Amino acid sequence: MDAGVLGMRRLRPGSEAEMVALFLRTELSSDRFGAEIRALLERDGVPGRVVTDPDLGDDAGNQVRLRLLTEQRGYGSRTDFFEGFPDDVRWQWMAITPAELARVRYIDYSYWNELSGGSRLAVDAAPRIRAGVAPFGVPSDGLLSLAQEVAAGARFPPLILVTTGPGGGLVVLEGHVRLSAFMLARGHLPRELEVLVGSSAAMTRWGCW
Repeated sequence: MDAGVLGMRRLRPGSEAEMVALFLRTELSSDRFGAEIRALLERDGVPGRVVTDPDLGDDAGNQVRLRLLTEQRGYGSRTDFFEGFPDDVRWQWMAITPAELARVRYIDYSYWNELSGGSRLAVDAAPRIRAGVAPFGVPSDGLLSLAQEVAAGARFPPLILVTTGPGGGLVVLEGHVRLSAFMLARGHLPRELEVLVGSSAAMTRWGCW
């Protein structure tokens, strides 16, 4: 049984609407995905605050965000990044320790596989990042800079993790860069971090699992 799943402390129930809102809000600030989200907002005449300051009690806003994540990453249609993602995921806010976080795996994707030396563990990627490993020519300077911010006490949005359930291990759904920075600055992390965890026995059908 995976202590990284069983040992996490439950905080409160979560929801799909929270996951969608958090996913979009964090990716809005990313170099890779932010421009596309901003373009979709501008195209539809949707104010940025729908993503930056989401009102989860507003059904219309929740539907707008669901549509955005579907267009951008294939969430509602279960295509693209979300191909095979199960429909029965239960969301829960949980507290995770640095030791438990060290057992969280990256998605099954070539860049993260290479960065971690094949283990898909950010804790294994950390020394490779410090050594200057640059998978597919992509430098790791940004990860090192973010780790310095972590060490200085900066706060970041919660990671989104998924699991098949107790004993099933944990995989990052959103937050690979932050997880890498956390493991680079592991000694500076608080005793617990808040994370949003989605659980489904069918999670192994997700293409990135």
